[in-house]
Amino acid sequence: MSPRVLVIEDNDLNLKLVRDVLEHAGYTVGSATTGELGVEAAASEPPDLVLLDLQLPGIDGHETLRRLREDVLPAGVPVVAVTALAMAEDRDRARRAGFDGYLEKPISPRALPAHVEHFLGRRAE
Repeated sequence: MSPRVLVIEDNDLNLKLVRDVLEHAGYTVGSATTGELGVEAAASEPPDLVLLDLQLPGIDGHETLRRLREDVLPAGVPVVAVTALAMAEDRDRARRAGFDGYLEKPISPRALPAHVEHFLGRRAE
């Protein structure tokens, strides 16, 4: 069975791009457009990896991460911040919050499958 990636992203175009690229690469992709829906999706179908936008309507990515880690995700499931915020302090804040990685927007369709494979490989360590 292919690894399941949950993408939590409120921008329809970004969500479609990530979904299409990952499905083409052989991943099973679930999606949610808000943090609240992302937490529900992770609870109903546990993912192997979460790609989480930091700027979401309702609860933001940091609060979504807290809820996922506290109540929903099994230990070891990587959660990667995906954001247009590209300053060094943004990356540091995400690391301090407990994200396992950081991907900057715009997402490179060519590089995305390798990034996902890298984060899934880190789970096995």
